[in-house]
Amino acid sequence: MDHLCAKSRNSRMIPCACPVVQYQNCKEEILKAIQRVLENGNYILGAEVESFEQSFAAYCEVDYAVGVNSGTDALLLTLRASGIGPGDEVITVSHTAVATVAAIINSGATPVLVDIDPAYYTMDTECFQKAITPKTKAVIPVHLYGQPADMDAIMDIANSHGLIVIEDCAQAAGAKNHNRRVGSIGDAGCFSFYPTKNLGAVGDGGMVVTRKSALAERIKQIRQYGWDENRVTNEAGYNSRLDEIQAAVLNIKLKQLDADNAERRKIAQRYNEGLARLPFRLPKEKPDSTHVYHLYVIATVNRDNLKRMLAERHILTGVHYPVPVHLQGGYANKVRTYPANLKYTEELVSEVLSLPEYPGLSVTDVDLVIQSIVSSLN
Repeated sequence: MDHLCAKSRNSRMIPCACPVVQYQNCKEEILKAIQRVLENGNYILGAEVESFEQSFAAYCEVDYAVGVNSGTDALLLTLRASGIGPGDEVITVSHTAVATVAAIINSGATPVLVDIDPAYYTMDTECFQKAITPKTKAVIPVHLYGQPADMDAIMDIANSHGLIVIEDCAQAAGAKNHNRRVGSIGDAGCFSFYPTKNLGAVGDGGMVVTRKSALAERIKQIRQYGWDENRVTNEAGYNSRLDEIQAAVLNIKLKQLDADNAERRKIAQRYNEGLARLPFRLPKEKPDSTHVYHLYVIATVNRDNLKRMLAERHILTGVHYPVPVHLQGGYANKVRTYPANLKYTEELVSEVLSLPEYPGLSVTDVDLVIQSIVSSLN
């Protein structure tokens, strides 16, 4: 992926994301933890996973956390454990990582994709309400780019229709809505620990958090073939386990997550100040929410030209996301949309550009990005 941190012959290159920096910040502790796991000899679902599950549940202010193989599996297993499958509909957005919709399809349910709020790029709650049918069983609000969705409105609508609420928190570990951690508001919260995430592993990993003991227990069974404590199965399951090395690394990184998020917010504020007078739409923060800037995303009609000019200056950017899910060949005939034309989603995808944003990005480099953008417009 050309926007990620990688070794380069050009030392002036500024990547869009750089998980190596986070590793280097706690390198000695991580290496010791990996060695501890290797010497312990228990590599799957052992003490490290249990410890991290407890730590992450406490961090999210919930009672239970279940480690799984990825953020996609976190969504899929939560859908399965909630009894959602063929004949059911699940509402979410089209402007998201395709994983959100892939999980719904793989559960057997039908994704119903709604438009986004043009100011914040998260679920349009009026569209959500109008998209509900007798087949609707759940909603998956996506906390996009680190910005919490409008959970008060979503919960009110969902509760009035008896819907299950599964938060997609893949891009928002540590974010808050009305001083509540994302993941703690709905019936369950699903997290990804992909290396570039705010809380990133050194491989893949995911987590489901919930206050519901029965849901947590069922996810634990489904993640490992459907086994109960005696390895007896009452239903078919998956092989979706968070391994011990990833859990050990994540438990270390969790201790610095709030500090890392605070650094992301400072970088975002510097961008806001430096780009304020330019012809771009800059990120907006919802009132009473804490945006954790997994991505710093601007919008401009000249996106492709700006991306190319920044690349010529050795500044790598990303596009999240270039094609909405409902227009992708592998998904278009498996979803339905409400409204039929997702106006704001389809307008936005040609304009969004993710600027470099990660803990460890220096003030000098942030200013260089700003200066390069300013000069590209002259």
